Amino acid sequence: MAGDELILLNYWISMFGARVRIALEEKGLNYEYREENLQNKSPLLLQMNPVHKKIPVLIHNGKPICESNIIVQYIDEFWNDKTPLLPSDPYEKAQARFWADYIDKKLYDSGRKITWNKNKEEAEEGKKEVLEIFKVLEGALGDKPYFGGENFGYVDISLIGFHMWFYAYETIANFSIEAECPKLMAWDKRCLERKTVAKSLGDPKAVYDIVLKSRKIKGLD
Repeated sequence: MAGDELILLNYWISMFGARVRIALEEKGLNYEYREENLQNKSPLLLQMNPVHKKIPVLIHNGKPICESNIIVQYIDEFWNDKTPLLPSDPYEKAQARFWADYIDKKLYDSGRKITWNKNKEEAEEGKKEVLEIFKVLEGALGDKPYFGGENFGYVDISLIGFHMWFYAYETIANFSIEAECPKLMAWDKRCLERKTVAKSLGDPKAVYDIVLKSRKIKGLD
């Protein structure tokens, strides 16, 4: 709506913040982007998300919305006159929420076992878990171009933010997602062809460089 003020508090390597950026781009909304330093969080972030003190936070006309999937749903409901992100059918909407929840509960923690592993065994365990999750998701995708069918939507947005981290997962744990899950990687490439996605994601090799530097600082390498 005209006159809406939107501010996004984010850190560029966040797969969760990427979801919000993509949703805003899909709806064609103008917003102010503010990069946070997570080692020195801004007073605004602490004020707007006093419970979790985490990014991303979308501030809409001075009111904060927190947690990435909740923000994406809010964007879809508030600007419901533009490209829908969630299906209108209640059952299909429930299914979309189920898969977004599955991604949240499984992938982030398993991926962390790879990127912040303390030894090869932990990295190997993370790799095994990540590939199992990807194979389950590949089954949910089936032969459809996107998780919701013909149209890019909510589940795609939930997962594609992790693309920035795929290179780090593969390089650290020494495997190829494409070799194991070709349909999922075909979906990944299809999503990246969308300008809304490509402009919202950071460079995977730059993410990997940050992981390496952080591992040294943490004494993991």
